Amino acid sequence: MTLKIGVIGTGAIGQEHIGRLHGKLVGSTVVAVNDINLENARVVAERLCPSASVHATGQALIDSPEVDAVVVTSWGPSHEEFVLASIAAGKPVFCEKPLATTAEACQRIVEAEIAAGRQLVQVGFMRRYDAGYRQLKEVVASGRIGAPLLLHCAHRNPSVPAHYVGDMGITDTFIHEIDVLRWLVDDDYVSAQVIEGKKSRHALNDLSDPYMIVLKTRSGVVIDTEVFVNCQFGYDIQCQVVGEDGTASLPEPATVPMRQASQAGRALLMDWKLRFIDSYDVELQEWVQATTEGKVTGPTAWDGYFAAVTSDACVEAKRTGQIVPITTMDKPDFYR
Repeated sequence: MTLKIGVIGTGAIGQEHIGRLHGKLVGSTVVAVNDINLENARVVAERLCPSASVHATGQALIDSPEVDAVVVTSWGPSHEEFVLASIAAGKPVFCEKPLATTAEACQRIVEAEIAAGRQLVQVGFMRRYDAGYRQLKEVVASGRIGAPLLLHCAHRNPSVPAHYVGDMGITDTFIHEIDVLRWLVDDDYVSAQVIEGKKSRHALNDLSDPYMIVLKTRSGVVIDTEVFVNCQFGYDIQCQVVGEDGTASLPEPATVPMRQASQAGRALLMDWKLRFIDSYDVELQEWVQATTEGKVTGPTAWDGYFAAVTSDACVEAKRTGQIVPITTMDKPDFYR
């Protein structure tokens, strides 16, 4: 069976996903596209999936009988509308993060999916599909280092553009750690703290950079993460799990060791796409397979909701300088 997919949003990530789903992965084809810029949608369709129809609205694409499943890669504020419409149509939907731009909107999606009586939504938290994180997860779950006690993490970018402002270090950058670290230790967060320090001279405008975010889980695991988006030297993702009987660290990306000009070392990646490009292929291939089987095996609408609540708590902690509790509604049996 070939899964016939409609893609809403033909910007950069939309084009990448269309390329994967239509010409690279097994068991899927893109039959319909939509974008707020219809001319761009036509140009992208002609280049990447010439047989696909171009729909004037996202709703029209969702309603199309030729579409089996929907991929939402439009801008964040439109996600709620298209995910809810997909649920109403009974069609599986893969939504790039964020699931929605507010926790309240995410909760509405959770409630709509429960009312529909069937899990249909997967959220695009791609780090769960990274080979390194999966290896680290296997070590932690095996018990070889004992119960996790502490996690020391870092999310470093060489630089960010001028429009990267305010709380985007949390909402656009740390949001990845929010999901993957919760998955890694299989434990929910109960509090958040943000510690701001000396500002880098490379940080533009009023951006606070770097800072530390400290999360605590229900079982007492403490997670500290450095968010430094103007570190200059490279794209650097770190994670060390400290257990009762040992430690385990996220593997470094494979690069060629070199000895040159009286120095020995490895090259550092400068682009997040190079670091995680393979995880997108794995993520969407597994989604296609699971969707064909009528399942959701990846991050759920509940995971999207929990990430949004945690993100809001981190933003509040940054604003107030206080330790902020993370409080969600009780997890429905629907997602257990």
